[in-house]
Amino acid sequence: MNKSPSKTYIHPTDARRARADKLLAAAFPEHSRAAIQRAFAAGLVTLNNRPAAQNDTVRPGDTLALALPETRPAAIVPNPIPLEILFEDDALVAVNKPPGMTVHPGANTGGDTLVHALLAHCRGSLSGIGGVERPGIVHRLDRDTTGVIVAAKNDAAHIALSRQFADRSTRKTYLALVSGVPATDSGVINAPVGRHPVHRHKMAVTPKGRPARTDWFLVEEFPAAALLRCEIHTGRTHQIRVHLKHIGHPLLGDPTYGNPKLPDKPPPPRFFLHAARLVIAHPITQEPLVLEAPLPADFSDYLKQLRESGG
Repeated sequence: MNKSPSKTYIHPTDARRARADKLLAAAFPEHSRAAIQRAFAAGLVTLNNRPAAQNDTVRPGDTLALALPETRPAAIVPNPIPLEILFEDDALVAVNKPPGMTVHPGANTGGDTLVHALLAHCRGSLSGIGGVERPGIVHRLDRDTTGVIVAAKNDAAHIALSRQFADRSTRKTYLALVSGVPATDSGVINAPVGRHPVHRHKMAVTPKGRPARTDWFLVEEFPAAALLRCEIHTGRTHQIRVHLKHIGHPLLGDPTYGNPKLPDKPPPPRFFLHAARLVIAHPITQEPLVLEAPLPADFSDYLKQLRESGG
């Protein structure tokens, strides 16, 4: 089996006994716990030059050696779909996702997902996240939601970005075109979101759901519609779409949550929800990274039609 060069850890003479897997995870944080577990399973970890198990006890003065299995090529065939790159370095890539693109491959997708495109774009510069060469996407956008999405290019970046999204230290701003005009200029929606009790393909505000908060601000109003800026503090499935329907202002043209249309106006080609801005800490340098994505053409064109026709 091909493997990476070994890394060595010597347990200090004044330290307490500890489990082998926990020590390696602490000593080499650039590797995920899953990667270290794979190394144990492949027999690539030794304790004092003998094969080690995850739960082996390491005593003061003992030596652990770690190598990692060779990264396997992804089974997904890369597809060189053009991407609008907002930012890229050795740690991550940020993309302005277009409408109609699914993020992850699935049973009902073809070879045109964001993962297919990133595998082609990043060919030769991805590490073995999860043991397979693939981009580490740590958040999602719906198929017709556009805008900023980031993907890690190595284990260390993947771990750091995952933590940021899990602990809600990121700042996410969306633009949404909704039916009707709110009575106030801003508001806060604090309502739990969970699976719809009857229609399992939908989400809903439900007492059994998980806590979810969306702050919204009126950006522009038309006689029967409004453009809102939404800032989300949680990342529940369909959160903005569900929350805006909950307050009586669903996204125009959203077939899942009411499919509202404007009187005497052509229906929008899809619902318009755009991840306009994402603020994160760079996963390696920890410097603030502000990622902004311009509106897609169909969203901009529809707003222009509403303005020219008086809404």
